[in-house]
Amino acid sequence: MDVSGTLWVLTILGLSALIAIDFFIGRKPHDVTTKEAGIWTIVWIALAALFGLGLLFFGETQASGEFFAGFITEKSLSVDNLFVFVLIMAKFSVPSHLQQRVLLVGVLIALVLRAIFIAAGAAVIANFSWVFYIFGAFLIYTAWKLIQEARADEEEDEFEENRLLKSIERRFGVADRYHGTKLFIRNNGKRVLTPLMVVMLAIGTTDVLFALDSIPAIFGLTQDPYIVFTANAFALMGLRQLYFLIGGLLKKLVHLSYGLSVILGFIGVKLVLHALHESGVHVPEISIPVSLGFICAVLVITTITSLIANKKQEAAVAAEADRAAEKDSSIDA
Repeated sequence: MDVSGTLWVLTILGLSALIAIDFFIGRKPHDVTTKEAGIWTIVWIALAALFGLGLLFFGETQASGEFFAGFITEKSLSVDNLFVFVLIMAKFSVPSHLQQRVLLVGVLIALVLRAIFIAAGAAVIANFSWVFYIFGAFLIYTAWKLIQEARADEEEDEFEENRLLKSIERRFGVADRYHGTKLFIRNNGKRVLTPLMVVMLAIGTTDVLFALDSIPAIFGLTQDPYIVFTANAFALMGLRQLYFLIGGLLKKLVHLSYGLSVILGFIGVKLVLHALHESGVHVPEISIPVSLGFICAVLVITTITSLIANKKQEAAVAAEADRAAEKDSSIDA
């Protein structure tokens, strides 16, 4: 897709306007209801769909397909971020009415950092086609690692601060309590960070770790930096509302890791095939429609099997409780 500088500017201005509106609506700290989160989740998904359909309307059929495939992939991978966001909120005991502000700024920081990653990735790909081998191998390795972790049923119970965050805390110091929406305060004449600022930085910088697999994944679907950026932007900007909508349901998606590993492995293979093709080896390449269909199918199957597994587990727990109750009643008798 041939993207002019004007289109880039208009797109960034449009996204900035949407972020500004989001800031304005959420300017007053409050507890986000499920209804509010649901409405705004639908709004962000609708905006992403309109953008993709807009590309199709202007004759960019290939770009439209790539955008939808990229958006769905990034959205599904970003759900994994929510597990860590929950841990971060618990680690720093963030008041419920401030969580919306934390996620809004944290996701904005993440978007800026991802934009830098995307620009660097696009520059590398443009000059070194062999990097697709590295991206492909990395995604296949990540897929294998996800499966191993899922089989081991590994769950993180606490968020561990990264080195960057620890160094910032040592450099500036941190207040001992929250001060509303303030990011800095004066403590004994010294300017220090509030816990709110630390949590925002934790959300933003932690997302970089997820970008290490999500950015190569979307480059496996499209090499167009414009599509990569917009798909990431729309996926991230709706993440805050998704947190409040399904935050309590995350543990029910017991097969999510398996689904994500299959998607990452699939894209990894696609990248390797593309790298071979670029090297002059005649191998079949996986088309965008096939990729989009495969990704959607995996997500649907993963969701259905997760719900079935949860129902079976709940039934087993209920049956065990009934047996225990019967045993207690027989002893009393």
